[in-house]
Amino acid sequence: MRRPAPDGRRHAAVLPYGHEYHARLDTPFAVLGIRTSGARLSEIVYLPTGAATLSPQNRLAETTCRQIERYLDDPQFRFELPFEFDGSAFRQRVWQAICEIPPGRPLTYGDVARQIGSAPRAVGGACGANRIPLVIPCHRVVASGGIGGFMHARAGAPIQIKQWLLRHEHV
Repeated sequence: MRRPAPDGRRHAAVLPYGHEYHARLDTPFAVLGIRTSGARLSEIVYLPTGAATLSPQNRLAETTCRQIERYLDDPQFRFELPFEFDGSAFRQRVWQAICEIPPGRPLTYGDVARQIGSAPRAVGGACGANRIPLVIPCHRVVASGGIGGFMHARAGAPIQIKQWLLRHEHV
């Protein structure tokens, strides 16, 4: 359910350290802070549930919110948003492999590592560096003996978010 921005104005929300969001969307697992840069999606940040929302401030932020809402309605939905794999060549290979993982069919860090000729820990590091989760669905990468980490954490809210997303995709 989307709530209107508290001030109703059409500007990006300024957060600590100069970060700007072009939308903040309320979801069942977090408020998503959405950043755009020109014609590209640049970042999705998991903010605490109950954080203030912000109506989309540009067309791409609106499109991103609509596509996230479609994913929430249908876990089989595939995102079609303009973004760049902004990272090292290795991270780009990991993220491209992750984008190919279908909903409801997670792979282990080892599975992804074998696909790209790497090591599981390195894949985990690239997952943690993912700046556009959901669109690059790093939540679909799990440990061989359990859920693994998420957003550089092994417990707390990040793991609860990963669990929610996997349940949503019927895992």
